[in-house]
Parts: sequence; C-alpha cells; structure tokens
Amino acid sequence: MPRQGRTGWTLVIVGVVYVVYFFKVRLLEAGPEITRREWFYFIAMLVLIMLGTINVRMAEMRERKQGTLPLVGDTKRKNQ
Repeated sequence: MPRQGRTGWTLVIVGVVYVVYFFKVRLLEAGPEITRREWFYFIAMLVLIMLGTINVRMAEMRERKQGTLPLVGDTKRKNQ
C-alpha cells in the first residue's frame, strides 16, 4: 500500500474513532454539558474523515494512473 493510501486510512480511522467516542460517551450518556471546543473537535473530525477519504481515492487513482475522478462508468468513458 502506498504512503498516501496509508495516510488516508489513518485519517479516516482516527476520525471515525473520535466520532464513535463522541456519540457513545458524550451524546448518549447523561453527563456534563458539551462545550464549544468538543463540538469544534467533532466537526474537525468529520472534516478529517472527508480529507482521509479524498486521500484514499487519490491514491487509488494514482495506482491506476488515472488523471480524473471516475464520475461515469467505464463503458461510457471508453466510448468517448
């Protein structure tokens, strides 16, 4: 696995772990009020998941030596 793919998966895993923690511990259990900083971290982790996903997709495209995102199926792209 190339370095870009490993980095992307690491970002996704860290983000998902925090989001699961936030939902399980902070939202579902009765406890102290959630602060603005915790909401900021939650939103930052969602952004981290998106960046990690983009990184993984770019690594896959680099492996296939493809320059553009696959927005249409392979059959439509070959006919053009």
